[in-house]
Amino acid sequence: MKIPREFFQRDPLSCARELIGCELVWNGTGGVIVETEAYSVRNDEACHTFSRPSSRGFVAEKPPGTAYVYLNYGMYWLLNFLVKGGSEDGFVLIRALEPTRGIEEMRQRRGMNELKNLCSGPGKLTRALGMDGDFHGRDIFESPGLKLFLPSDQPEILEGPRIGISRSAELPWRFTKAGSRFLSAPMKAH
Repeated sequence: MKIPREFFQRDPLSCARELIGCELVWNGTGGVIVETEAYSVRNDEACHTFSRPSSRGFVAEKPPGTAYVYLNYGMYWLLNFLVKGGSEDGFVLIRALEPTRGIEEMRQRRGMNELKNLCSGPGKLTRALGMDGDFHGRDIFESPGLKLFLPSDQPEILEGPRIGISRSAELPWRFTKAGSRFLSAPMKAH
């Protein structure tokens, strides 16, 4: 079953947790989401809205479920979804996928064969899916070729501190599918 817009109309922590196990498909390539991170527009120094007025404008103007894509370290496009209309607004970063569809196409885009490394990081998965800055600002519910499916059963989920950031890194807002070998990094206990 496809995810409805209401899925993104709540707080980013709930949304990040419940995206684990969902399948993300873009133009025939995709996979099961096995790792996410939540970012809040309030009191979260790691969130772009803390220091970027353009990000605050994005939150104010766009509907929930809009793709927020940005270039990290001048090299990697990172895919986030806007969460808005619940107890607090924010973003969910998609950190890793377990590839399920279009695997050969993803291997060509990444120039590698090893399945577990195709989408085991936020920059890797956007490259494998063929997403870049042109994807920024797309309403995922009005984008042909983009689909998000709810899982048939909810997997066991682990939570711990976010990674790859220096500010607000202690918050346990990273979620992973327990036992997944497709994560960007092992989960540390918090």
